[in-house]
Amino acid sequence: MLHSVIQVKPTLDFKVYVYFDDGKIKLYDMNPLIGQGIFKQLSNVDDFMNKCTVINQTLAWDIAGGFNEHECIDIDPETIYQEGIDVADPLLDEGRIA
Repeated sequence: MLHSVIQVKPTLDFKVYVYFDDGKIKLYDMNPLIGQGIFKQLSNVDDFMNKCTVINQTLAWDIAGGFNEHECIDIDPETIYQEGIDVADPLLDEGRIA
């Protein structure tokens, strides 16, 4: 089964809550990748937070702006689904949207 990302919520400690179309929410830790190869561009926490988005149904960073799939950094959704930690929705606070 192929999984699609529908929403992302980055954190200040270089992790991302990733919401999938089947209702699962995964917490994906980017710390091991930050500062390496193409991910060096995400070392600045402001860029990590502000450029984090969904492009082509996966977690991506819109580096150049314009949501161009050829000018972004992304992670395979299957990698996130398999390696991410199952978590509860961080946007819910006692049954209501925060």
